[in-house]
Amino acid sequence: MDVKTTRTVIVTGANRGLGLEFTRQLLARGDRVVAGCRQPGHADALTELAAAYPGHVHVVPLDVADERSRAAFVAEVAAGHEAVDLLVNNAGVLPPGERFGQIEAAVLEQTLRVNTVAPLMLAQALAPLLARGTRPRVFNISSRLGAIALATSFGTPSYAISKAALNMATVQMAHALKPLGIGVLAASPGWVRTEMGGEKAPVTARESVHELLDMLDRRPDLGAGEFVDRSGAPLPW
Repeated sequence: MDVKTTRTVIVTGANRGLGLEFTRQLLARGDRVVAGCRQPGHADALTELAAAYPGHVHVVPLDVADERSRAAFVAEVAAGHEAVDLLVNNAGVLPPGERFGQIEAAVLEQTLRVNTVAPLMLAQALAPLLARGTRPRVFNISSRLGAIALATSFGTPSYAISKAALNMATVQMAHALKPLGIGVLAASPGWVRTEMGGEKAPVTARESVHELLDMLDRRPDLGAGEFVDRSGAPLPW
């Protein structure tokens, strides 16, 4: 790919699941990827990708729930890159086995820190770099489980609450970043066969990420806070 068309993309939670697949497919397209993960020394798949795409992978330590880690991450990104074209807020947690009557405040708070607070804080801190990018976007990986209108039963409360909050954060980001020329979009990747989604999920990570990236390519606008599925169809709030 021509160097002029090469984008710089940040992917959080890049060591496994959707994050790893985003990294793999973005590299195959010719993009440069800043891959954020908690323990780069144990991210074997990322290390293999870095070897396969020399000079195109920048693996940086990032615990999205930790303020100091986020600050260090942003500083390292700024030191090595003049601009960022796309921020994929992918890192997330889904606490298993929550039951009403036994929900723990600490679990809910940690889930909100990872799934809601971190994407907003990273977008805020990286806004100056994004503003210098080409067709810059913040892409928040949300979930249909965060759609209040689709909630028909009790289940995964911490995760669902955090994703509903992320959807509002997406709208807030869109209003704040529009004057800088930065688009914002939230998308549900579907029920994906990852460590989080489980083996029964009908969609592979490869299929989901391919459709999400294709949707971003086809979308004529940058995004103004919409919540969509991986095909680009609007989802209810």
